Amino acid sequence: MSEPQHPTAEPEYKDRTFRSSGGIAGGVLLLAIGGWLGIDAVIQGEGRTPWLALAGLIFAVPVVVAFTVRPAVYANEDRLRVRNPFRTITLPWASVSGLRSGYSNEVFTQSGTKYQLWAIPVSLRGRKKAARRQSQGAAAGDPSVGSGPTRRPGHADPLRAPGDQIMDDLREISERRASAESAQGEPLVRWSYEILAPVVAGAVLLAVLLIVG
Repeated sequence: MSEPQHPTAEPEYKDRTFRSSGGIAGGVLLLAIGGWLGIDAVIQGEGRTPWLALAGLIFAVPVVVAFTVRPAVYANEDRLRVRNPFRTITLPWASVSGLRSGYSNEVFTQSGTKYQLWAIPVSLRGRKKAARRQSQGAAAGDPSVGSGPTRRPGHADPLRAPGDQIMDDLREISERRASAESAQGEPLVRWSYEILAPVVAGAVLLAVLLIVG
């Protein structure tokens, strides 16, 4: 008698997380400067200034968080989860038709819908450096240059820009797992109301204060 099947078995490995360290650092810096100026205005300001500063903070802080600290991409054997500024998109690998690297990194679904991967920015400088290393390797007679990718997924390749390496890894997982039973399903999109609600509240409060004068 055959052994029972377990279609809901755990993935072979946990999520691999991809985030932009530069974006996070920039966001933390902006939050620190904005928080210092805003809180100082709330405490020391006169007249309408404290209220305007408070409304500005309520509006600006979640916006900064949304575009710098929040973006992340999570990948495992079953699905790709994309956390963008205002939405979280869960894509089982079977629903992914391709990943494209141009001036931005994007994922396409079988229905043709496109989602940008905010957490994996494109670095034109990184691509130029990688191209320069390729040229230097070819000039030096390195036999590995131009012979195609030889690195293992998750391991750095000096001849590829970091963002392009990540996209190569995601393509490899997508191609390998697209037909797996546990990787089937439809895309799921969830709006990030925890970000949108304070942004709207801050914008409304700011507009009311400016209109009232």
